[in-house]
Amino acid sequence: MPTALDQHLTLQPFPVTPLVWKNLSPARRAAALQRPAQAVRPQVAAAVARLVAQVRREGDAALRRLTARFDGVRLSALRVSEAEFAAAEAALSPADRAALRTAYRNLRRFHAAQRAAPVRLETTRGVVCAKVSRPIGRVGLYVPGGSAPLFSTALMLGVPSQLAGNPGRVLCTPPGPAGRVSPWILCAARLCGIADVFKAGGAQAIAALAYGTATIPKCDKLFGPGNAFVTEAKQLVARDPAGAAIDLPAGPSEVMVIADHTADPVFVAADLLSQAEHGPDSQVVLVALSEKFAARVSAEVVAQLRLLPRRAIAAAALRKSRVILAASRAEAAAIANLYAPEHLILQVANPRALLPEITAAGSVFVGAWTPESLGDYASGTNHVLPTYGWARAYSGLGLSDFQRSMTVQEARPRGLCRLGPAVARLADAEGLAAHRRAVTVRLQKLAR
Repeated sequence: MPTALDQHLTLQPFPVTPLVWKNLSPARRAAALQRPAQAVRPQVAAAVARLVAQVRREGDAALRRLTARFDGVRLSALRVSEAEFAAAEAALSPADRAALRTAYRNLRRFHAAQRAAPVRLETTRGVVCAKVSRPIGRVGLYVPGGSAPLFSTALMLGVPSQLAGNPGRVLCTPPGPAGRVSPWILCAARLCGIADVFKAGGAQAIAALAYGTATIPKCDKLFGPGNAFVTEAKQLVARDPAGAAIDLPAGPSEVMVIADHTADPVFVAADLLSQAEHGPDSQVVLVALSEKFAARVSAEVVAQLRLLPRRAIAAAALRKSRVILAASRAEAAAIANLYAPEHLILQVANPRALLPEITAAGSVFVGAWTPESLGDYASGTNHVLPTYGWARAYSGLGLSDFQRSMTVQEARPRGLCRLGPAVARLADAEGLAAHRRAVTVRLQKLAR
């Protein structure tokens, strides 16, 4: 017998009538590509500020109290013990552990290929410039828990930090109702060689990672996605010189699918729903080249939605979705570049030919046989990506984010003699006499 929820879902949760792009005014185009409102409400910012202040003031005691309040468990210890790691290993089947290792191997191979060779160049005879990379000292890795403990995020953060060689790696994740961390998260952490795992979630965990407590070490840079409270906490500590740097701007998950008449509507609907089930504030956008095809996808979304355990969450997200009708592949690419999606799926004939037209996306999935789920788990690319249009200026997480680079220069006497006069003249032009003098006193000594 249909449930009340199933009956509710008979109301069309996905747009039936597409927006015809060529008929939209500039204002309506901007509205069509608008994400659900994500402005941080003043009360959220104020609540986060209070939580961060409590952790800075009271340390571990605040973490225990806030964990009891928000996660419903009283912890005797924040650190995950060796016995808990061993129990997690035993909880997973051999097939489960094999799947984790497959994802780990692919992620490691792809991120290892991102290692940059040092740059060394003699720009002027006797003047050598170089650029070298060093690992960030200690990194804080935040892995969301809640209704879906994202062990995949532990891999996405753990693998590049392992390859970068960060001397300190600290992972925080909310405990479950029994006060335990998901065995999947612990096994993923162990695969990545992470030993320091702590039971702490939300804004309070971000505060602990940024400022340190008696148990949780202070970190130099924080990584990982989270809800509105986590996102606000990351932004708050990043603004504080005493806090910590953060990885990249991120918000609710999103996907855009460009599809023509050659695509399979079953595949397209499944891709849209795979992002909608993340949360009610996720967004999915279909850019179709055929109105008839868009209608087939819409019907398929409704049919598949009823099969999902998280269908209420997905339905809430779908109510903020969009279907846009593009007149051509070029117009579809232009729409995608304006939206700058976190995930972009190309389900069109000869999708590789369309790829050069895409200039702004977090990660692109090419062709009918490349579901976005591959990138979420095991293809090798990182799933920590810019959202909310930030892909116009930011890239997804990679090996270099866990490192910092610095330039090095060395001048020999003959190099200073060649380059010094030009530098002295340029310093004069800016009215910086001490800059000029730092060069000329050396030139004078060499001339003796």
